[in-house]
Formats: sequence, C-alpha cells, structure tokens
Amino acid sequence: MAIEVVREYLKQWNADERIIEFPTSSATVELAAQAAGCEPARIAKTLSFLVNDHAVLIVAAGDVKVDNAKYKALFHTKAKMLTAEQVTEMIGHAVGGVCPFGVKEGVEIYLDESLKRFQTVFPAAGSSNSAIEVTMEELETYSGSRNWVDVCKLR
Repeated sequence: MAIEVVREYLKQWNADERIIEFPTSSATVELAAQAAGCEPARIAKTLSFLVNDHAVLIVAAGDVKVDNAKYKALFHTKAKMLTAEQVTEMIGHAVGGVCPFGVKEGVEIYLDESLKRFQTVFPAAGSSNSAIEVTMEELETYSGSRNWVDVCKLR
C-alpha cells in the first residue's frame, strides 16, 4: 500500500508519525479541505504530467490550475496529464493519493509558487484518505523537489 511506502520514506525525517489518516475520503481538494479542516487553497495537490516519456509532478495550491502558456514555456511541450493507469505505474501512487513523497525513481518533482503564500499546506500521503501538514521548507526537503516553478494561475 502506498501510504506505507510514504510512511517509511518520511521516517528519515521523523515525520512518519505526522501522517493524518482521515475516516473519510480526501481524494479531491474539496474533500481534503473538509477532512483537514482548512481552506481548499491550503491543500497541496500533486498533478502528474508526461514530459518526454517521463513523469513530472507539480505540487500546487488547491485553488489554482495549470497555465498552459507558462507550462509550455518551462517544459517546451504541451501539458499532458498522465492517465490513472500511468500514474500508478510511473509514480507509484494511485489517483487520489498522489503525493511528492516515496515516488518511483526518476520522477521529477516541482513546487509551484502558488504554495508560498501559506505557512503550512496539506499534501496527500499516499492514500485517498491521508495527508500531512508541512511547512514550505519541509515540503522542499521531503519532496526532493528540483525547483520552485511558476506554472499555475488562480481558477
């Protein structure tokens, strides 16, 4: 189960015990915000894309969407989201629980600037009913992200 992979992965920072498992689904931004008791914007959604035959994750605030022009300028290709099957196969987590922790080797992770307006955010933790509250510094460290990017815009 992917949550166990994430739990094991986060042990290196003694953060595994901070994973919150909700009694209800947190598979969408709205459901996650209800479960975590926060505004939807503070849900750090992890979006999965295919860039030159490899997986790229972009972690962004819950109230934004990808800006196609910005995305193309950065990645030099059109934004093409992974299918549910590809997500599981290439990332190692199923849709609804995708997060930037404990992913398969070779997955590139980027953090969108839209997150920087918050002290803490809630990314998923490998299952459709889990999350972990992290600071921006923790998110950078735990995710092993390559960089901060600006590829989103408010809905």
